[in-house]
Amino acid sequence: MDDSRFTRRGSLVRLGGFLATAVGAAGLEIETSEGAGPAAVASGAVTCVLTPEQTEGPYYIANEALRRNITDGRPGTALLLRAFVVNASTCKPIKGAAVDIWHADAGGVYSGFGQGAGSRTFMRGIQRTSAQGLALFRTVYPGWYQGRTVHIHVKVHLGGDVLHTGQVYFPDTVTDAVYRRAPYASRPNRDVRNADDSIYRNGGKKSQVKISKNSAGVYVASIVMGVHRS
Repeated sequence: MDDSRFTRRGSLVRLGGFLATAVGAAGLEIETSEGAGPAAVASGAVTCVLTPEQTEGPYYIANEALRRNITDGRPGTALLLRAFVVNASTCKPIKGAAVDIWHADAGGVYSGFGQGAGSRTFMRGIQRTSAQGLALFRTVYPGWYQGRTVHIHVKVHLGGDVLHTGQVYFPDTVTDAVYRRAPYASRPNRDVRNADDSIYRNGGKKSQVKISKNSAGVYVASIVMGVHRS
């Protein structure tokens, strides 16, 4: 067998045992074929990448706090977000990248803006990736606001450079289930689903999390973000 060819299982092992254990069962798109490097990415031989750039949006606040729990005690269905950052050319984990996320609370409000102007911190935070490329956040399932499907904003920084700006999305079926319960149920009739969102339609399917529940009943959302190191 040609050692340069990797199965799905083999490519997960390349990302480290922890990564394989944490997200392998979620069916993430992490596969490699012959070769590596930018040419392999361009040809499609390496397919663990394809993390589309998307708009930063109007709600970014720079210099967020380095912290794992970003809820500030606000209500909502608990969500554990596992964001893995890998090199787009090799599929290898990137250690020490700063993953910066922000999103609306259960009521569809962003901190620092509008109804959320009294705080600049809830649902915002930064984590550094581990040796396995993992940044882990404890938050709540995002609420919806008019004109957008449910999403989390993300930036990946390394060595002072922004390597990726994008958005992370959720399966509509899971969102429907979450929104049938408090506190989300007090705001029925969300107006935009994934397929109707103009930003989602521009690559959002490739930025949708794999989501399940852990043994404690907490939603765990996992995504691998391939980035090009500058």
